[in-house]
Order: sequence, then structure tokens, then C-alpha cells
Amino acid sequence: MESSNRAESYEAAQGGETGQVVEAAHFSAIRSVRTEAEALLTLARALDHELKAGFGAAVAAIHDIPGRVIVSGIGKSGHIGRKIASTLASTGTPASFIHPSEASHGDLGMITSQDIVIALSWSGETAELGDLISFSRRFAVTLIGMTANAGSTLGQAADILLPLPLVKEACPHNLAPTSSSVIQLALGDALAVALLERRGFSASDFKVFHPGGKLAARLKTVAQLMHAGEEMPLVPRGLRVSEALIAVMGKRFGCAGIVDEAGRLVGMITDGDVRRHMSRGAGHSDLLARRVEEVMTPAPITTTPGTFASAALELMNRSQITALFAVERGRPVGILHIHDILRAGVV
Repeated sequence: MESSNRAESYEAAQGGETGQVVEAAHFSAIRSVRTEAEALLTLARALDHELKAGFGAAVAAIHDIPGRVIVSGIGKSGHIGRKIASTLASTGTPASFIHPSEASHGDLGMITSQDIVIALSWSGETAELGDLISFSRRFAVTLIGMTANAGSTLGQAADILLPLPLVKEACPHNLAPTSSSVIQLALGDALAVALLERRGFSASDFKVFHPGGKLAARLKTVAQLMHAGEEMPLVPRGLRVSEALIAVMGKRFGCAGIVDEAGRLVGMITDGDVRRHMSRGAGHSDLLARRVEEVMTPAPITTTPGTFASAALELMNRSQITALFAVERGRPVGILHIHDILRAGVV
């Protein structure tokens, strides 16, 4: 009720002063997003030209170092730097963020000659980065400079320069770091993705660094959720349908797998198969007396234990089934029901 009243009040205000405020805010939002979108397009063009060589050199250098990537910056560049370090670390490139002021008070000791430093500064003249830059020069630590001013202190000191294109800020005064922060972040993401692909970092590797939350659920495998051993509803070929139905109902998966003498999965029978045969005019007693291979679905849809549960769910939805067997070398090693996937939070 309160929500409804609030909505009515909002609608009533559209024609008055509040409505003008809303319109102005809407215009401002659209302008800001479009300005930042244009900044990203400018960055994309720069990656085809003035940024191309530096970007490639940065990826190669980071890929080859035995140590870590040390990211540093202050203010908005510092916030972006923290995110870049986090993204690198979670995608297979060991990385840490060091605040430049803390670096000047002892944290420089965290950096070794086997590391590489990425320093972020839009102007390239951030005073707080001075000690970090000097340290990298003194101890031959490779320095990557991400700045819009190639002729700045950072730009001149860097071993590898990532020259950011000059872009218009979304701020109407062209002062608050907005578009500039967006392209710093995007360039950091581009580095992380390029390194991820160069390392051959897989979804399975990704799972190692993301054991918690929704993402972890999406990265679960069939093997982690399936029912194995005695829990599997399996019956031998040649069994009567009446006996197979006991397995169907007893295991509560709504189906049973049919295996041959070598233990290979040759078919599946479901309660739906039985209903369909009965709807075609088969007598109840006649149907129950039949051999299970006369009723089963041959060559059923299967998966493998190493398949991601999310992929198994997509297969179930596409095939309009609720359970499937996981097989290895043709033999069933587990069964997965759609409810198992949903309970695990894989959606």
C-alpha cells in the first residue's frame, strides 16, 4: 500500500516542479552515460594505434615475470588500481595493491626485483608516487605507467608506457574524474583478459579462486552434485517392465537406466515412457509383462562427471528432461536430477 501511494505521488508530481527535477536528472544521466561511452570508444581506437605497442609489451612483461604485479595509485586512480589488482589476482595473475603513501613508510619492502609495478596517475605528476617511482628505478623493477601525459614524470620514468587518450569528463565542469576513471578501469580489465587468455586460464581454474557465492555454484560440476553407486536406479536389459518400475519408483528420480551385460548404458525408461505406451492402447498387464528394452528410450541423453552443472542444466532445459546419467566410457557413474542443480543454486 505504501509503495502504491509513493508511486501515485511520483506520477502526480510529473507535471510540477518535481517533474522538472526528474526530467533534468534523466537528461543528466543520459548525457553522462553517453559521454563515458564515447570515452570507451576513444580508448578502443587508441588500442589500435598509440596504445597498441605499449599494451602488447605490458602483457608480455607481466606474463613473463616470476613475481607479482604491484598496482599503485592515489585518489580515484587508487580506487581503480585496487580493482585492477583484484581482477588480475582472480584471473590467474598474482597481484597486490600498495597505497603510495604506505609505500613511502615501509611498504616498499614488499616489492622485489622479480615483481612489476603498474602506476596509475592521470596527470603523471602525482607527488605521492615519487618514492615508488624512484624505488623502481633504483632496484631495476619494471615500471608500467598508465597516464594521459606521456611527457610527465611517470611517463618519462616508465619502462612501458600505456598512454591514455584525453577524454571529456562526464562532469559538466570537465573536472571530476568520471570518463577518465572509466577508461583506466577498462584498460585494466583489458590487461587482465589478455593475460587470462594468454595463460589459457580456464573456467576450472577460475573456480579455484572463487569458491564462495553465486559464482561458485555456477562452477560446480556434475560430479559434485550427482548421485552415484547404490543411489543410481539401474536395471539389466531383459528385465520385465513391472520389475523396472520398482526401480523407477524406489529411487525417486522418475527413471531408471538400462545396462547391458558389460555395464554399458543402453537405454532409459521413465514413468512417462510407460504412460505413453499405455495411451497407445497397450493393456496394463500386457505392458508390465514386456521386456524393458521394448519400452525404453534407446541411447538416452547423457553427460560427463566433469561437465559444469550449469551446462547440464542448459542441456536438460533444451531437451525437456529432468534427469540424466553421467557416463564414462559408456558406463553410468552417476545420475543428476534437475532438483539437485536448483538446490545448489545453479541458475
